[in-house]
Amino acid sequence: MQALIFDCDGVLVDTERDGHRVAFNRSFVETGLETHWSVERYGALLTTGGGKERMRRHFDETGWPVAEADRDTLIQTLHRRKTDIFMELIESGALPLRPGVARMVDAAQEAGLPVAVCSTSNERAVEAVVRVLLGSERAERIRVFAGDIVPRKKPDPAIYTLAAETLNLAPARCMVVEDSAIGLTAAKAAGMHCIVTVSTYTGGESFAQADRVVVHLDEGVDLTLCRSIIGPS
Repeated sequence: MQALIFDCDGVLVDTERDGHRVAFNRSFVETGLETHWSVERYGALLTTGGGKERMRRHFDETGWPVAEADRDTLIQTLHRRKTDIFMELIESGALPLRPGVARMVDAAQEAGLPVAVCSTSNERAVEAVVRVLLGSERAERIRVFAGDIVPRKKPDPAIYTLAAETLNLAPARCMVVEDSAIGLTAAKAAGMHCIVTVSTYTGGESFAQADRVVVHLDEGVDLTLCRSIIGPS
């Protein structure tokens, strides 16, 4: 085993329903839009990776509130404000770490294994989650790959491939922790092993490719299990 790699949303913290969705809706209100994402609507949009991409899909399906020439500006404005609101939620401590995350990070760092976070979310937001919820001491040794650092979002494997190349890792020696089918697809397409921790929105998805599916990491997941899944070098 060469590294432990986490997705962020739904894995480190169950952010989607009561974090990102809330922040999107507040940004819509502040911008004067009559758009509101219900729990069900946001769940449907999660099959598209990336917040800006979800907004584009939503407006493509329901109608744009601005002229075509102004669409990029609207998306950028909404996403910047949404990120600020989301970071306020994280800083407030309203969204806790999921069970077992800190334990697994500590075990990997104590064993000298690189720990990384690979997410389609905004880099500032992911770094805030890591810093605030895991603490600065852990965060200093966690490499974050997030947002538009790659041109294609999950389920494309680009973010995981970039992490492997940057950290000089063999993909087949890496263990990823994901919570969604698109994240699992991305990790597997990158040639990595993957444990799925089911989150609020992903309980009904298919995880046939996963090496293990659990409710959370305290459900029997440790480095010994990860090493047994990866196998001898």
